[in-house]
Amino acid sequence: QVQLVESGGGLVQAGGSLRLSCAASGRTFSSSAMGWFRQVPGKDREFVAAISWSGRGTYYRDSVKGRFTVSRDNAKNTVYLQMNSLKPEDTAVYYCAADPNQRIHTKEVVTTPQEYPYWGQGTQVTVSS
Repeated sequence: QVQLVESGGGLVQAGGSLRLSCAASGRTFSSSAMGWFRQVPGKDREFVAAISWSGRGTYYRDSVKGRFTVSRDNAKNTVYLQMNSLKPEDTAVYYCAADPNQRIHTKEVVTTPQEYPYWGQGTQVTVSS
């Protein structure tokens, strides 16, 4: 069982920055692939970024490349999403997710929300223009 708690969301002006954190409980964090997703009302949850268990593999959706950075600290059981140069279209509820399953975490796997069995409650990010 993995429990995830996001924090760090809020209201920021366009061009500003936020850092989201996701604190995980459970002994499987260090072997889990971790993902960040976001959702706006009326739309499907979409992939934002993901990081492999070792941290050596990272993936991003095209619209956030160069602006967002995903990282993790396995000693603290925490994954981060640093968001710079924020745009109004980044406004959404952001969720972190964990996949502790022992398998090869390909790009196709880590970018698909259905592949993650554990989810946090979400944190709201609002970017004003």
